[in-house]
Amino acid sequence: MRYFIELSYFGKDYHGWQRQPNAVTVQETIEKALSTILRKPVLIMGAGRTDAGVHATQMYAHFDWDDDLSLDNKLKNLTYKLNRFLPPDIAIDRIFNVSDEAHTRFDATSRSYLYRIAKRKNPFSTEQAHAIVYDIDLSLMNEAAAALLDYSDFECFSKSKTEVNTYLCDITRAQWLETEDEYHFHITANRFLRNMVRAIVGTLLEIGQGKKPVSWIHEVVKGKSRSQAGSSVPGHGLYLTEIIYPETIYINNGRD
Repeated sequence: MRYFIELSYFGKDYHGWQRQPNAVTVQETIEKALSTILRKPVLIMGAGRTDAGVHATQMYAHFDWDDDLSLDNKLKNLTYKLNRFLPPDIAIDRIFNVSDEAHTRFDATSRSYLYRIAKRKNPFSTEQAHAIVYDIDLSLMNEAAAALLDYSDFECFSKSKTEVNTYLCDITRAQWLETEDEYHFHITANRFLRNMVRAIVGTLLEIGQGKKPVSWIHEVVKGKSRSQAGSSVPGHGLYLTEIIYPETIYINNGRD
């Protein structure tokens, strides 16, 4: 049977989500905990990969298990034990059974990210938001961000030497909002390329500083070259915030 894990994590001490040699990752940490509790090796598949230092307020992973864990509060007990076993910077929100064909990565219909920028140096948000010391024009940045919805090929924002089958992404939201202390960039798409959000934010910041005109965003996207876009902003300001799945994957009230 297949089970989804809904979780969140603070990425400061991890070299990203995906398991890799000689580095501590979120995936490996959860797999070790799950295997210890279930007393059998367990591998999990995540909904995507986050880079080193990136956080997630909502992430999903799935694993397969022979027994029906939905009986006798086994899933609630497993959730409780995992949270006791895992470090404080990883939290398991719930575990629920899904259809056997459900896949956390391939079945996701949309993903949303938030990038936080602090308006000034703040010792209480140093690890949660990227601080800038210059003024930016949010209206210009929103104008440029809105233009992204007119395109689908975002090779210009993809990390170099990344093997992907396509650079096509359907962006449905790209918007800057302002709070008292921070600027927030929200973006939603059906899929994202490696380093894409951080590259977009860095590009938009150049427009917001007045270094480049709004029209530059069209040149960057049409150019399809990572070297033409802005620098990537640091990972610690980035959060994966929401992943949406079709209702068909849920069984036994897993949606609740």
